[in-house]
Amino acid sequence: MAVIIRDFHPGDAEAVVRSRRATVPFLAVTPRSVLFDVETANPAKRFRLLVAEEDGEVVGTAYAGIAYDSGVPGQGYVTPNVHPDHRGRGAGGSLLRTAEEHLAAHGATTVHAWVRDDPHSTAFAAKRGYRPTRTAHFQHLDLARAVLPEPPGALPPGVALRTAADYEDDPRPLFEADAEATADEPGDIAAVLDDFDDWVRHTWNNPLFDRHLSTVVTVDGRVASYTAAHTDRETRYVSGMTGTLRAHRGRGLAKLAKADSLRRARAAGLTDAYTSNDGANGPMLAINRWFGYGICATEVRHVRTLG
Repeated sequence: MAVIIRDFHPGDAEAVVRSRRATVPFLAVTPRSVLFDVETANPAKRFRLLVAEEDGEVVGTAYAGIAYDSGVPGQGYVTPNVHPDHRGRGAGGSLLRTAEEHLAAHGATTVHAWVRDDPHSTAFAAKRGYRPTRTAHFQHLDLARAVLPEPPGALPPGVALRTAADYEDDPRPLFEADAEATADEPGDIAAVLDDFDDWVRHTWNNPLFDRHLSTVVTVDGRVASYTAAHTDRETRYVSGMTGTLRAHRGRGLAKLAKADSLRRARAAGLTDAYTSNDGANGPMLAINRWFGYGICATEVRHVRTLG
């Protein structure tokens, strides 16, 4: 039977989760997070969640939108993912084509996509006019068996460990830290975080964001470093973002934040920790190797100019 490409509807949430876990197992996803992404998307994002259906079964997905928080207009993104058992039947190409048409209709001039670093996937992208730009490495840590560093006997003077939950009355200090760290993240689409209310809606209130497992390091009472933990509340722990403010880099604070967060995650019963880093982000790749993370998948960022 032919593959049908259509928009997501709420009844698809469980099926989308199954498909996403089969295609990108190193991410955290839940039915609630899928619904959240669709229901709370900023209108400027022109967000669209497409599903590929075959014989009544969801066999693939594509998240498409405009990078509205980029300083460069016209930047779109989409990454089609098709269940391994259903590849080679046209679902991926149809998802991509539908997404490109949607993005072009809303002003996108370039489209960015992540492509798994294997011959089939890179050939798929090249055939459709995409060219590679940069790599990213997904890493896995067996949290149940990992030997985590012991907590320090005493923290340096002025340094304290807190959690994101301690900022529930006023998360603005975390927003300001996130904005500075994100501005320095390597990538093809530079994000500018300058809208606190939007950040609260889509980052702070994200159902995957576990405030009690997200560690914040303060120096003299002010945020200096942090790691944001995303979990599926079952087994998966994913580092959403780890950042250190420029004035405090080189002091080992990111290690301190990640070590504390990982210990909390293990105590909470989570068993598999995942993280990802741009291939050019040497410092974070080194930190994750130090913790015992090993690369479990590599993706290559591709870009295509529309028109």
